[in-house]
Amino acid sequence: MTLTIDGISIPNSKLAREVTEVVRDTASPLLFHHSSRVYYFGALAGKQRGLRFDPELLYTGAMFHDMGLTHQHSSADERFEVDGANAARDFLKSRGIAQADIDTVWTAIALHTTPGIPQHMHPVVALVTVGVEMDVLGLTYKDYSDQQREAVVHAHPRGDQFKEHIIQTFYEGIKHKPETTFGNVKADVLADKDPHFHRGNFCSVIRCSHWAS
Repeated sequence: MTLTIDGISIPNSKLAREVTEVVRDTASPLLFHHSSRVYYFGALAGKQRGLRFDPELLYTGAMFHDMGLTHQHSSADERFEVDGANAARDFLKSRGIAQADIDTVWTAIALHTTPGIPQHMHPVVALVTVGVEMDVLGLTYKDYSDQQREAVVHAHPRGDQFKEHIIQTFYEGIKHKPETTFGNVKADVLADKDPHFHRGNFCSVIRCSHWAS
């Protein structure tokens, strides 16, 4: 039975059921439950803020947002966010979804680790990031009631060590392509896990360019 919290539930549609099946079969249980929580927290925030959004698109964006961390969808040289966005794009395209909707989901996934931008964009783009920031960082923790948080976590458990396990999962998904973390938050993950990791430096890139001055 689908969980309903304050009127929010996973869409009862063929597309949503296929999303659930694909992500459950591809991602780890940790990522599956995390992504499900991202949907609920994002949708609850959207309702609270009076935003109009397509639940199917939000669900797809939330569920695919970390698919780039799985070996099935991890490329050799793209950011994991782009890998996940591309996986969602291919999935939606194969099911005849309109290009504009595909573009919205792609953007929502690609930008979900880029603070300060998604909040000014399409509600689906904004709410995927809101859900991620709530479940991983707890940035809007107090915006949800105890009952809402408890209901979401009961349906999709965090476990006892989610904080450390999600950091480790990030690391495992990106350690083979450290250059893709330049200028984004995942560089912090590599710095935390790998004592030999050296961050790229924006100022060094400028100073070492071929320009004479």
